[in-house]
Amino acid sequence: MLRARSPWLIYLFGALGGLNWGYDTGVISAALVYLRRDFELSSWAEGGVVTALALGAVFGATLGGRLSDAYGRRVVLMITAVLFTLAPLGMALSPNTETLFGFRLMVGLGTGLAAVVLPVYLSEMSPRKIRGRVTAFYVLAIVIGQFLGFLVGVAFAPMESWRWMLGLSVVPSLFFALGLLAVRETPRWLVRQGREQEAHELLLRDRSPEEARGELEEIHTVQQQEERDGVRGLRALAQRWVLAILLVGFGLGVFQQIMGINAVLYYAPTTLQNVGFSDEGAIASNLIIGALNILAVWVAITYTDRWGRRPMLLVGAAGTAISLAVLAAVNLTMPAPEGLGPLGIITLGCLGVFIFLFQVSWGALVWVVLGEIFPLGVRAAAMGVVTAAHWVANGAVSLFFPTVLEAFGVGWVFAGFAGICAAAFLFTWTKVPETKERSLEQIEQSFRR
Repeated sequence: MLRARSPWLIYLFGALGGLNWGYDTGVISAALVYLRRDFELSSWAEGGVVTALALGAVFGATLGGRLSDAYGRRVVLMITAVLFTLAPLGMALSPNTETLFGFRLMVGLGTGLAAVVLPVYLSEMSPRKIRGRVTAFYVLAIVIGQFLGFLVGVAFAPMESWRWMLGLSVVPSLFFALGLLAVRETPRWLVRQGREQEAHELLLRDRSPEEARGELEEIHTVQQQEERDGVRGLRALAQRWVLAILLVGFGLGVFQQIMGINAVLYYAPTTLQNVGFSDEGAIASNLIIGALNILAVWVAITYTDRWGRRPMLLVGAAGTAISLAVLAAVNLTMPAPEGLGPLGIITLGCLGVFIFLFQVSWGALVWVVLGEIFPLGVRAAAMGVVTAAHWVANGAVSLFFPTVLEAFGVGWVFAGFAGICAAAFLFTWTKVPETKERSLEQIEQSFRR
C-alpha cells in the first residue's frame, strides 16, 4: 500500500512550495491597506514594497536553473524552504519600509527558485498520462495559499495588524519544509549523473516495468543525442530549434503576468475601494476571489489531460479579454459612485469572471506547458531564463499599477489589460503546440523535426 501511495505523496509535497508564494500574494493586498497608513507610503513606495518580491524572484529564477542542474532539484527545494521559513519572521518584525523591502526580497528569492524548479521537478517525476494534473498541483498549492492569505487578511483586519498577516506565512513554509522529507530526486537528473539504477527504481514507483524500461530508454536516447549536438547549458539556448522553443516559453511566461492577474490579486481591495467598497468590504471580497481561484484550478487539474493545454489557453484568453472589456466599459460610462452601488457590484462580478477564466487556463496551464516543452539538457536553464522574464513582467505590473490606476482610473487600465488578453489569444493560436499525452522526450523530438 505504501508503494502505491508514495508517488502521490512526492507529488503533493513537491507542490507545496507554491503554498508560500500564494499566501504572500494573497495577504499582501490586505496588509497594504494598513501598511500604507503605518509607514505613510506613497503610491511609488507602495508599488516598491509589492515589487520587492518580484525583484527577488528574478534573481532566484536566474540562479535556480544552474543550481538545480549542478546539485539536483531536491537540494534547491531545500534552500527554498529555508528562505521561506526565515523571511516571514523578518517581515513581521520590520521597523521600517527598508527592512520590510529586504525581507520581501528574501521571499522573492525563494519564490523565484521554486518557480523554476517545481514545474521541472513535477513534470520530470510524473508519468505522461497524468503529467498535466500533477504539475497543476503546484498551481493548486498557490491558489490555496492565496485563499489562506485572504482569510488571514479578513481575520486580522479588525486589529489592523499587517505584522501578523505577513508573519503567519511561516506556517505554510514549515509544511513545505517537512514535506521535503518525502521528496526524492528526479529520474532524468539521476540519469544525467550516471545513477541509472536509482532512476530505474524511482520510475518503477508509478509505472509498470515495461513503461519504466521504455521511458529509461527514451531518456538515454535523447540524452545521447543532446550530447552529440551540444545541447547543454546556456549556450545551447542560441541553437535555432531551441531558441524557437524558448520564444514560446518566453511569450507564455510574460503574457501570463501582463494580462492583469497581478493587478487583480495584489490590488483588488484598492480597486474596489475606488468603486465604492468600504475597507472591510473590499478586503472581505478577496474571499470570493480566493474561492474562485481554487475552483478554477481544480477544474484545470481535472480536465487538462482530457481537453488539452492549447484549447484551454485559447478559451481562457478570449474569455478574460471579454470580461475585462466589459469591466472597462462600465467604469468608463457609469458615474462615479457614492458608496457601494451597481458600479461596485458589476466591477466585482467582472473581476470574479476574469479570475475564474484566467486561473482555469493561463494561471494553471502555463506552468504545465513550461515544464514540458524544454529539452532535457537545457530544461532548468531555459526555465530560469523564462521565469526571470516572467518575474520582470510581474514586477513591472506591481510597480506601476498603483500610479497608473491613480492617473487613469479603473476603466482605462482594464481596457489596456483586455487588449493584452486579446494579443495572448493570437499568440497561442499561432505559436503554442499541444503537449498532452506525449512523453517529454517525444515533445523534444517533435520540436527538432
